[in-house]
Amino acid sequence: MSDENRGPADADGGFETADLGAEGNGGTASDPDDSAPGAVLLGAWALVSSVAVGLVGLAVGAVLAVAGIGGLTAAGVGATPLVILVVSLVLVQGVAFGGVALGYVTLRDRARDLVRGPVERALGVRLDDSRHGVGWLGVRRPGLRDAAAVGLGYVGALGLGIGGAVLVSTVGLEAGSNQAADLAARDPSVLLLLIPASFLLIGPGEELLFRGIVQGRLREAFGAPVAVVLASVVFAAIHYVALSGSPSARLVTVGVLVGPALVFGTVYELTENLVVPAMVHGAYNATLFTLLYLALRFGPDAAGSPALLAWA
Repeated sequence: MSDENRGPADADGGFETADLGAEGNGGTASDPDDSAPGAVLLGAWALVSSVAVGLVGLAVGAVLAVAGIGGLTAAGVGATPLVILVVSLVLVQGVAFGGVALGYVTLRDRARDLVRGPVERALGVRLDDSRHGVGWLGVRRPGLRDAAAVGLGYVGALGLGIGGAVLVSTVGLEAGSNQAADLAARDPSVLLLLIPASFLLIGPGEELLFRGIVQGRLREAFGAPVAVVLASVVFAAIHYVALSGSPSARLVTVGVLVGPALVFGTVYELTENLVVPAMVHGAYNATLFTLLYLALRFGPDAAGSPALLAWA
């Protein structure tokens, strides 16, 4: 990251500059004085607001999915595993996550315009208004460097995901399962839909919300390294409510999910292109879905195969 994006102190007004959106993928932290009360408050607000965005996205998705499935049932359309899956993918990862992310960007710009003056005077922080809109998410056509990052990120995420699953199995810990695993156990053909959906809905939708918005918001207050870790924990923890099993089993799965999430966040910061983690995430999930389909169709131990999806 270049020094010009780091928000130097304003020589005339004596304020520190806090980036509320920066060039490319959301910008770097503004390097305010860590001892300043304003910096502490901004950091706390960044953490609370980023977690809230993730929870709102999940809540909106759950409400839409329940309403959608209920509407189809009332219309006489049977709630088969395939129908449930399609409705959930479109309404949660597509409509809810995408809508909440874009809504946040719009409201963020408007709120910043309204409160900029009072906040600057109260906290002694000058808010940067030079970057706004969806541009700070960093979405562009991948180049050769981005393609290399996708390849390396895919290998790293898959290694951490499968390695974590093997470790959990070796130690004998119980892991939680998710909706996709339950549906796949009943009807393996749904996995043939999940494979392309990984690239079209799951990867783009989840990365837009959790890397583009959540990680981007945290980066503004804490810098890239801390933002990657915090966003990865938030991303993994959000999955807790979508898992089934005992609380300890769910926490095991959440812990393993942090590994791939760290890779998604890292490639985002290195490339400043949201398309890269979306592709890595999509390829990672598609691989797990493919392995599970093959295991269910041809594996000798099909009964235990859905556990693979705990890490998707």
